[in-house]
Amino acid sequence: MSPRAYQLGRRQLAVDQTRDRIVAAAREILDAGDPFTIDAVARKANVARMTVYYQFESKVGLLEALCDSLAASGGMRHLGAALDNPDPLAGLAEFVTVFARFWDSARRVTRRLHALAALDADFEEVIRLRNERRRHHLAALLPRISAQHGLPAPEDLGDAVDVLFTLISFETFDSLAGPTRTFKQVAPRVHRLARAALGLPL
Repeated sequence: MSPRAYQLGRRQLAVDQTRDRIVAAAREILDAGDPFTIDAVARKANVARMTVYYQFESKVGLLEALCDSLAASGGMRHLGAALDNPDPLAGLAEFVTVFARFWDSARRVTRRLHALAALDADFEEVIRLRNERRRHHLAALLPRISAQHGLPAPEDLGDAVDVLFTLISFETFDSLAGPTRTFKQVAPRVHRLARAALGLPL
């Protein structure tokens, strides 16, 4: 390796480490319930305010990176297998489990993200776009269930997407989990509710 390539590699490693430290600081602030500002994140990460903007360009960019980090640590990589399952009903069960595991992996942080989305336009934008992806996936999965099992009826697909979107939300998980239940206890309940909502046998 040339000296220049070595120096560039070290520089990129330092940039990546700084980026990871900033994301970790943002997560810690949310987990602790402290006020969330770019200045607070910069102080927690021990970097300059402009370094945060250099890395992420905006608060939305930082929140997107945080949500990507939460998704990676929360097992969302398994979502593709659920959507690609040749048996769409089995895929729905996997879909429910993937999201239940994800919601369970960082409940306090996710709860704070969703609460702040009601108060802050930047949080709202990030959470809304994430939710729209979940709705999009359900809108692709349910017609396959309808085609194979006759339910829901084609004319009811829109309503069915809305119902399952609600059942597989963080708010539903958080309510059903309460203070003690884990995703392994909640996911089967949500799956039964989803099948019942589609008119399928339990």
